[in-house]
Amino acid sequence: MSTNPESASVQPLNFRRYKDGDHKPGPWQKQIFNADHSHKCPTYIQSTPPCQGSCPSGEDIRGYLNIVRGVEKPPAGMPWQEYAFRRLTEANPFPSVMGRVCPAPCESGCNRNQVEDFVGINSVEHFLGEYAIANNLGFKKPDFSSGKKVAVIGGGPAGLSTAYQLALRGHAVTLFDERAELGGMMRYGIPGFRTPRQVLDAEIQRILDLGVVARTNCRIGTDITMEQIRADFDAVFLGLGAQSGRGLPVEGADAPNCVTATSFLKAFNDGRLRHVGKRVVVVGGGDTSIDVATVARRLGHIDQIHESDRPEHAIAGHVAHDVAAVSAKQGADVTLTSIFAVDKMQASRHEVEHALSEGIAIRGGLAPVGVVRGPDGRATALRVIRCEAKIVGGKLEIKNIEGTEEDLPADLIVSAIGQAVDFTGLEEFNNGKGAVPADKNYQVQPGVFAGGDIIRPHLLTTAIGHGAIAAEGIDRFLQGEALEKRPKIDVHTFDLQRKMIEKGLSFSEVHEPIHGTDKSNVAIHNFDNRSDRYVISHKELFLGHFAYTPRNRRTIVSLTAEEALGNFDERLQALVEAQAQAEAKRCMSCGQCFECDNCVVYCPQTAVFKVPKSKSTTGRYVDTDYSKCIGCHICQDVCPTGYIQMGLGE
Repeated sequence: MSTNPESASVQPLNFRRYKDGDHKPGPWQKQIFNADHSHKCPTYIQSTPPCQGSCPSGEDIRGYLNIVRGVEKPPAGMPWQEYAFRRLTEANPFPSVMGRVCPAPCESGCNRNQVEDFVGINSVEHFLGEYAIANNLGFKKPDFSSGKKVAVIGGGPAGLSTAYQLALRGHAVTLFDERAELGGMMRYGIPGFRTPRQVLDAEIQRILDLGVVARTNCRIGTDITMEQIRADFDAVFLGLGAQSGRGLPVEGADAPNCVTATSFLKAFNDGRLRHVGKRVVVVGGGDTSIDVATVARRLGHIDQIHESDRPEHAIAGHVAHDVAAVSAKQGADVTLTSIFAVDKMQASRHEVEHALSEGIAIRGGLAPVGVVRGPDGRATALRVIRCEAKIVGGKLEIKNIEGTEEDLPADLIVSAIGQAVDFTGLEEFNNGKGAVPADKNYQVQPGVFAGGDIIRPHLLTTAIGHGAIAAEGIDRFLQGEALEKRPKIDVHTFDLQRKMIEKGLSFSEVHEPIHGTDKSNVAIHNFDNRSDRYVISHKELFLGHFAYTPRNRRTIVSLTAEEALGNFDERLQALVEAQAQAEAKRCMSCGQCFECDNCVVYCPQTAVFKVPKSKSTTGRYVDTDYSKCIGCHICQDVCPTGYIQMGLGE
């Protein structure tokens, strides 16, 4: 059935409009009378919001939410949806895919959590991605060519992100992938009911339309040597991905029906795997293990199975299940185990809830200790033991509880405990630990860069972020420039100076000593962009400005155990336009002005004033007359976003 949690508008217990003990604003006379002791006046400081600081691909989240909500206006003739899409895709070319499957660490970091509930960033991204596909929006090809050629090895999120960013910079990119279609783990590791293939294909095609050449069914290291690649290209990006699964490190795990999650999902996404055993045990606890469990629940089992029809044969690629046999399917009993307690698992909370509603048994605090095998050598059960697992100093510690072993019956055991890189033919890049060593610019050696799971297995959005940073490094390398030190906070930030130039405001160069910038246009007066080094905390916001506003949630199709069998329809429905705009308005625009007028209204000296419309733009809405300012810092106190900081005059 379809459910929409938005209908439940009960104010949550964690709603906090004021700090403890504060119920209404107090008098400000004390600040005014003591202002002459502060020697400080307001300055305007742009900081990185924690949503963006938590986003591995570094999206300008606050920027595109401000466009959606109407604070930042699009250029004449451009719909706001397109303008927001183009701002978003400066960092991430896959908004529709990532709006569906990203576990959204940005939402965990959102300062709105201190008021009542985070902003549904993922859902707005999903909306913009769907709008772009429906309206056939493409990326704008550069009108120049650098004459340089770059080989991108691997067509997953890291490789595609790199190819996209390099193509925008005018470089000729050839993308190599060993599989028949591009997408990597987005295609072969995530089931289609989470990433509809027409959506993935549309977002990949946009990148290819920039002139990126794709050579599929071509593996570097075997079909083509690295020596040939180095000879034919000016630079190389390694985005091999970690698509070899890790087997269970226990005795008996070499049984034929003990498989890895990557091989299981690839067999399903290739169309070879059409049914599983009656009892399936998945070992993991992350999103991949949830994907395996929900796919197994949907595939179900068939009663009269022949030896050649066993799922492990299809997973190994020896055979493909006959479609005709699928008609006799029945539900599978699926159990997912994790060393962590269920509420401590790494999987997204909503994905866990979906799995439970579909009848999947999730058991936390269990560690595998062995595989029980029958006379034919096939696994019949997974032996587990109760355990206590925790992370101490960045290292995993597992304490088994002796005497608590039990056997979980299984016809198929799937290991979803991690992935590995296949370095066949590319052994020179292996650091001995199954990864590639790289610096902060993701450079492995001069002219060779890397990103994605070969650096560190993590999220798809992490791989996209790696690709953008590596592309910038490759671009500098091709131009013969030194690779600079990466900023402390490595994200795509709102550029106020660029915005002012778009408005028609100019900046001049400095050729002689100047005293201040109030009467000069060499810089933006009393403004500093600290986005590269500072994430603004909720403690610097005026939370009392924000009333309780329930989140606009996407409609999610929830299935029962019976309904899940054979159901491969998409579960997540995008917001409609009005919902997307309403959700964007919940954004508190942390670290940037969103034009609320509080500082102008409450300044007792009328020192803070609106910038004339001819000179104003997003992020430059107010200014200060320092001949009137007495340093009472009321403007800072009432600034909801923390954009006003007291510091000028120190």
